[in-house]
Amino acid sequence: MNPRFLHRATRVSTCIFLLSPSLCVASLGFAAPLSPTTPCESLLQLKLPDTTITVAKSETSESYRPPAWNEKGPPPPSTTDLLPFCRVAADIKPTPDSNIKIEVWMPVSGWNGKFEAVGNGGWSGRIWYPYMALAFRKGYATASTDTGHQGTGEDASFAMGHPEKVVDFGYRAVHEMTIKARAIIAAYYGGPPKFSYWDGCSSGGRQGLTEAQRYPNDYDGIIAGAFAPKFTHVMANGVWIAQSNHNGEAVVLSNDDFALLHRAALDSCDLLDGLKDGLISNPSDCHFDPGKLLCKGTDRSACLTHPQVEAAEKIYAGPTNPRTGEQVFPGLEPGSELGWFISGSFPEPPVAASYFKYLVFHDPAWDFRKLNFDADIALADKLDNGVIAAADPDLRKFFAHGGKLILYHGWSDPLISPQNTISYYKNVLHASGNQAETSVRLFMAPGMDHCGGGEGPFAFDMEDALSQWVEQNKAPALIVAAHLPADSASHVPDRTRPLCAYPRVAKYKGIGSIDDASNFVCMKQ
Repeated sequence: MNPRFLHRATRVSTCIFLLSPSLCVASLGFAAPLSPTTPCESLLQLKLPDTTITVAKSETSESYRPPAWNEKGPPPPSTTDLLPFCRVAADIKPTPDSNIKIEVWMPVSGWNGKFEAVGNGGWSGRIWYPYMALAFRKGYATASTDTGHQGTGEDASFAMGHPEKVVDFGYRAVHEMTIKARAIIAAYYGGPPKFSYWDGCSSGGRQGLTEAQRYPNDYDGIIAGAFAPKFTHVMANGVWIAQSNHNGEAVVLSNDDFALLHRAALDSCDLLDGLKDGLISNPSDCHFDPGKLLCKGTDRSACLTHPQVEAAEKIYAGPTNPRTGEQVFPGLEPGSELGWFISGSFPEPPVAASYFKYLVFHDPAWDFRKLNFDADIALADKLDNGVIAAADPDLRKFFAHGGKLILYHGWSDPLISPQNTISYYKNVLHASGNQAETSVRLFMAPGMDHCGGGEGPFAFDMEDALSQWVEQNKAPALIVAAHLPADSASHVPDRTRPLCAYPRVAKYKGIGSIDDASNFVCMKQ
């Protein structure tokens, strides 16, 4: 091995692990170049604490195909047509029961000098290769982790009897990935990244918040979408939806009933913003009453029975503590009905039931119908004790070094209530003082489902907005989003709209196409 490389690798390793990342970058004393200074295969010899480099290989789209993607949901981004890159895989074992797998991809040419890590979804025990590819195509060195276990986004069975793996999932795996990935990047290019960013939604959004709260110097900018700060409570909401829509083994509301509710909600609230566009721009102003659909007489067409109306009312209202009346988690918004089947129509709510089975009750046979929204939620909170939760709104340490935070949420999210994100945003403003006013932005997306998709515009570029904010101090006032029709092979949008920094909303100027973002302006409500 090149002695110069050995010397540099030792310096990087010592710096990364004895100092905070921000101090480490300063102490190295050089800016990251845009091309590698070390052969990729030499990284097999890189020594990092608790870490074994298992792969260090130069790759192309022709030579490398990531494992098949078996997560449920829409098709992931493509991993084909990637430019040549250095692929590094590593196993990290900070405890005897830990085995955190990570991958780092680094462009051979055209590196933008920056690092972007990507988050996971649900309980996902896999590296999120397709989303690494998104960051990679924009010139970033990128990384992802399996969070310390193998499994799908719906399966929490890894946790039973393995408290250290729960800690890995909760926060340790992402932090370990971050510091080790930065060390690998520094060794390959001869210097650390100029800026480090996080991009994640759902569990990935929670992971980003955990980083800001626990390790405020890990990232310069964080994008966190559709997250659940109080993890136990969003799991409780999934069970609440399932309980509300089950009568024994039978479902109360069918998919056709969800569609009926959705049409009625749009009929009631679409015009609140003055536009008939098939979207509820601000569901907080929508006071749709599902009782309007109650069947009259013997006619059962295009209407709901009393039990069906009651089920819908409960889902809109959200879970409450039966003893105190306290809201456990906000209910879902009008406009989200088409996705209620995810938690409400299967034999059990998959992600939420797995949480209570394996992390709370340690009983694979546990029945979601048994959950008590008083004692059982208190028990779940006590057992978590902040390991998975990311509810601390005091982000002053993250903001103090110039950290910027972009939050976003789809108003039609059927899994995690968007009001939950608004509440956390307000808590951050209150707890973090004046720094928060210039360091955090929230964007609400009308008609967008969980992390994407839906009837509203859902395709947007948060990364460019974040990088301009961090690097040029240009705070984003709006971000243009596009709606892509499901049958469009060319991915040509049929509508664009501005997503406005909360609490501002997009208002139509009164002229031009309502499908063109340039004909809207962000205004206070």
